[in-house]
Amino acid sequence: MATILSFHYSSSSLATSKRFHPTISPKTFCLPARIPRFGSRCSSDRFQFHHKQKETFFPLKECTFSIALAIGLFTGVPTLGWSSYASSVGPALSDLSVLISGPPIKDPGALLRYALPINNKAIREVQKPLEDITESLKVSGVKALDSVERNVRQASQALKQGKYVIISGVAESKKEHGQELLGKLEVGMEELQKAVEDKNRDAIAPKQKELLQYVGGVEEDMVDGFPYEVPEEYRSMPLLKGRATVAMKVKAKDNPNLDECVFRIVLDGYNAPVTAGNFVDLVQRHFYDGMEIQRADGFVVQTGDPAGPAEGFIDPSTEKTRTIPLEIMVDGEKSPFYGATLEELGLYKAQTKLPFNAFGTMAMARDEFENNSASSQVFWLLKESELTPSNANILDGRYSVFGYVTENEDFLADLKVGDVIESIQVVSGLDNLVNPSYKIAG
Repeated sequence: MATILSFHYSSSSLATSKRFHPTISPKTFCLPARIPRFGSRCSSDRFQFHHKQKETFFPLKECTFSIALAIGLFTGVPTLGWSSYASSVGPALSDLSVLISGPPIKDPGALLRYALPINNKAIREVQKPLEDITESLKVSGVKALDSVERNVRQASQALKQGKYVIISGVAESKKEHGQELLGKLEVGMEELQKAVEDKNRDAIAPKQKELLQYVGGVEEDMVDGFPYEVPEEYRSMPLLKGRATVAMKVKAKDNPNLDECVFRIVLDGYNAPVTAGNFVDLVQRHFYDGMEIQRADGFVVQTGDPAGPAEGFIDPSTEKTRTIPLEIMVDGEKSPFYGATLEELGLYKAQTKLPFNAFGTMAMARDEFENNSASSQVFWLLKESELTPSNANILDGRYSVFGYVTENEDFLADLKVGDVIESIQVVSGLDNLVNPSYKIAG
């Protein structure tokens, strides 16, 4: 198995250079983290909070580490190093204004909607107040319904005023479908308004989810083809030019909290075509079927290290490990950056299109000192910890995020080392995969 995340606190290096210089140790990740879990279970009637660290280095200094790191997030002091399961980590942010730029978006569906490569202000003005209903419902009593009523009124008004602009932004080949969705959105908006008037709080969240699915569908219809050219050196690799959805079925092994669960994952090839394409290609090869969960420490869940000495996928046509580059899409850019972290590029304030904000954010693991060493090992981030506050995340810009778990993500925290991935299957979007190597003999 490849080297796994590990932190060793070095007081001497801190004293001399004002930086953390962690070293690497196999199969350990020393990190103080408390991660809550919530929601119903896939196949269990028990509820339990769980956090476990298999090994700890310098346990008496954990608090010092956390405090120093928290200070570092505001001062830009510490630099952290990670290995294969997620490498070379340090603060991607150096300015307090970035840390307090606004409430982070944590819903994977919302993150995926906002990550679509569109530039239609009218549909976004419909989307935002509908997304805001989630926060409105957190308010207790009638104030919540008052807030929701304002959200619905804003969304309805934006839809009426911007309908022509929205329709004109839909790709010509998808115009009929887009208009159909807008019609359903209008009807649904009236139904949501009625639920608010009737003070039927239980009906609001399901209807909100339905309306946002319509909005997301319209936004996807606005994407006309793939928006940019992948660099020539990666153009012949498996590429996902669009999005795909996979279902990952996991069988728990000796886990009293979980028996079996199916995780639905949306892979975003618009923002990570090489990374997502590589994964879909491996899924089609059944590379992950029967593989065990190899890391589950309350911070990440990880798999993808094949049996034997290799730490990645050995392409049978070349008998060499297939590696892919670090791939990061940034807000305001038309195509991803390749081969360098945002810190190395000097983009300390840049916001990634696919941030580590959501529980179940999916990314590629890589070697500590080689940006372009990712192959088959993937990890899902469990939220939140001292190292990973949303919108101030030291992982953003250092790892290739390429998707989010959108169903049953809460149950990731129930997975344990030894649980088995029975299968991963592409349920939609396979036609967006180009240059599929799995079809090549050998």
